[in-house]
Amino acid sequence: MSEFDFTTPLDRRVHPSTRWQQFDEDVLPLWVADMDFAVAPVIQQALAARLAHPVFGYAHPDAALTQALCDWSESHYDWPIEADWQQWLPGVVPALHVASLALTDPGDGVLTVTPIYPPFLHVAENTGRTAQSAPMREPTADDPHWRLDFEALEAAVTPDTRLLLWCHPHNPTGRVFDAKELRRLADFIERHELLVCSDELHCDLILDGEAHTPLVKAEPRLASRTITLWAASKTFNVAGLTSACAVIADPALRQRFRRGCLGLMPSHNIMGQTAARAAYSGGEGWRQALLAQLRDNRALIVERAARWPGVRLTAPEATFLAWLDLREAGLGESPRQKLLDEARVALNDGADFGWPGFARLNFGTERERLVEALDRLDTLLLPQ
Repeated sequence: MSEFDFTTPLDRRVHPSTRWQQFDEDVLPLWVADMDFAVAPVIQQALAARLAHPVFGYAHPDAALTQALCDWSESHYDWPIEADWQQWLPGVVPALHVASLALTDPGDGVLTVTPIYPPFLHVAENTGRTAQSAPMREPTADDPHWRLDFEALEAAVTPDTRLLLWCHPHNPTGRVFDAKELRRLADFIERHELLVCSDELHCDLILDGEAHTPLVKAEPRLASRTITLWAASKTFNVAGLTSACAVIADPALRQRFRRGCLGLMPSHNIMGQTAARAAYSGGEGWRQALLAQLRDNRALIVERAARWPGVRLTAPEATFLAWLDLREAGLGESPRQKLLDEARVALNDGADFGWPGFARLNFGTERERLVEALDRLDTLLLPQ
């Protein structure tokens, strides 16, 4: 038995919650990517200790925080990083926008791979750049994995493309890209002289195989081109504390990115950094227990989805997210809306990720709630 509690349902409607207050109270929300689990006790204790000092003025990352991330990177990923490489900021989405503003010029191309976490698709428009995208290759009977489609990437890139927004492990498919794919991607990046903003937010949530390999660790030749984005937010369920870190090995690239942050981040989230420091220095036991729970939840979803006619699911290798292909499930033009209206289960609409007909299901919740949600989905997806 785990010493941590992943079973007690918590009422998240008692405080403002994007996930739980977006819909009517009879809806089970398995959409936005935060979990329903209580955070690690070590984080709760660290936050309580910080609250005991009743001053919350301007702050900056301290040596304990930057060293904790250095230690985490080396012990978990065999990638030695330095404190000077770190630029802390309030979240990965702001970092994507800073990268576009700081590293490209108006009208330049910003490329990403779909399906993709929706904010990726809006970065270019929000920053006055040109949005470019390439679809992934869907799983087949011969190859059950989501794969990069390098022909599609070559067709999408132009001489004006300057920046690749990359997601690894991949949200929403849960794909963990292998060394061969990363090598081909590095070849593509070098050939087209691209810069890369690599969102590795789910890197601590690998469910299968070995530990995550950061893009720069896998392909050191990209160190001068790559910004790696990390955070405790997804792994340790502290997304509301808005704190993330851009790890940038190259001094010139780091200076460009930091210059782009000026005026946008006059200070830092004290509680977010407190939580991150506690997570990286003392949260490993909780993380291992969480992974066990997520693997059990994933197994349940894979078993249920296999019974639903016309639904396809490739078991995610990472994350707490399942990417459901509902195009042949007989649910009409908007499967997500039909599931919401009739089963009262809220999923993310695949159209927002660039792939209509799909839906993203968040299984980072207590088993009791997950079973209830899947039972509701059975009422529409199983033959009657």
